[in-house]
Amino acid sequence: MELEKLYQTLDQLYDEMVDIRRHLHMNPELSFEEVETPKYVANYHQLLGHDVRTEVGGRGVVAKLVGGKPGPTIALRADFDALPIQELTDVPFKSKVDGVMHACGHDGHTAELLVLAKALNSMQDELEGTIVFIHQHAEEFQPGGAIAMIEDGCLEGVDVIFGTHLQAVKPYGEVSFRVGPTMAAADRFHITIKGKGGHGAQPHLSKDSIVVGAQLVMNLQQVVSRRVSPIESAVLSVGNFVAKNAFNVIADTAQLDGTVRTFKEDVRDLVEKEMERVVKGTCLAAGVDYEFSYLRGYPSLVNHQEETEFVASVLEDVPGVESVTESPLQMAGEDFSYYLQHVKGSYFYTGARNPEWEEAYPHHHPKFDLDERGMLVAAKCLGKVAVEYAKKEVKQAVK
Repeated sequence: MELEKLYQTLDQLYDEMVDIRRHLHMNPELSFEEVETPKYVANYHQLLGHDVRTEVGGRGVVAKLVGGKPGPTIALRADFDALPIQELTDVPFKSKVDGVMHACGHDGHTAELLVLAKALNSMQDELEGTIVFIHQHAEEFQPGGAIAMIEDGCLEGVDVIFGTHLQAVKPYGEVSFRVGPTMAAADRFHITIKGKGGHGAQPHLSKDSIVVGAQLVMNLQQVVSRRVSPIESAVLSVGNFVAKNAFNVIADTAQLDGTVRTFKEDVRDLVEKEMERVVKGTCLAAGVDYEFSYLRGYPSLVNHQEETEFVASVLEDVPGVESVTESPLQMAGEDFSYYLQHVKGSYFYTGARNPEWEEAYPHHHPKFDLDERGMLVAAKCLGKVAVEYAKKEVKQAVK
C-alpha cells in the first residue's frame, strides 16, 4: 500500500519534476562554482520542513526526513554540477549560460531526488527509519565534492547509501546493476618534455620535443599491452599534445595530458610505475629533460554484494521498468565510489533513451539530452529501494 501511494504521488508530481529539471538545465553551474543551484535545492527541502544543512563540504546540501516509525538511516544521493560545454541542442529549455551545459544528466538527478523527497514527505508518518538526501556539488571535476562532504559529516549515522545514474544511451525502461567493481578509477597525468628549440632547417642543433613526444605517445601504449596482464582491465589515453610554434621552428617544449582508467589498486600502482619508467627512458635516450605528474582521481566504484543483489531483486515490478539487466564494466569514473568506501550500498543505472530518437548522444556531448520519463522511473526505483530496504532491516532487527 505504501509503495502504491508513493508511485501515485510521483506520477502526480511528474510535471513538477520536469519543470525542475528544465529550470536547472537552463541555469547550469560548473563544478565548485555552484551558487544558485544549492540555494534552490536547500529552499525546496526547507519548504518541506526537512532538517537542512548547507555548504556541506563547500557547496553541498544535506536534508533529512525522519519517518514516523523506527528504522535504519538510508542515504540517497544526487549530483548537481554541469560541464564546460557549449550546448548545441534545439530544445526550448537549452542552457542560458554560454559555454556551460548539463551534458551528463545531473539536472535530472537533482529533479528526481527533490520530487522523491516531496513524495516521501507526504507519507512521513508511515515511513520506517530516516532518509538522508545528499545533494552533491562538483562530481565532474576532481577532487570532486563527495570526499569533502564525507569529511564534513554527510554520512554520520547513515547505515546504507543508494544512487542511480540516468543513461542517455540505455533504452528507457531498462535498469541495470552490477556487483563489485562497476566503474573505473579515473586518474590524470601531465608530461612536459623539455628539449632545445631551433631552426627547422637545422634540426641537428636542436633537441626536438615534438619527436620525443611522438615517440612517447607510442611507447606509452606498451604499458597496457605489454605490462598489464591481459586478464586485467586498463586504459591509458593521451588526450592532449601541445607544442605550438611557427611552421619553421623546432619546439623546445611539448606537453602531453591524458587519463588512466583501472579497476584494481595493484593494476593502478603498476601503470603509474611503468609510465614513469617509460617517460624517463624515452627522454633519457633523446637527451631531454622532463616533468611527470600522476594525479590520482576517484577510486574504482565497487558495489557491495548484498545491497546490490537487494536492488536487483526489488526493481523488476517498479512501474516503468521493462527489464533489469546486469551492467557491463564502465570505464567512466564516479566519485560515488567514496561513499561506498565508508558505508555499504549500491549504485545502479536507469535508462533514458527515447525509443523514437534516431540517434542518442552520449554523456558529455553538446547534443546530449534525456527522455525525461527516465527521471520518473529513477525516482520510483530509488523510492522503492529505500522503503523496502527499511522494511527488511526492521524485520531482521525484530528477529
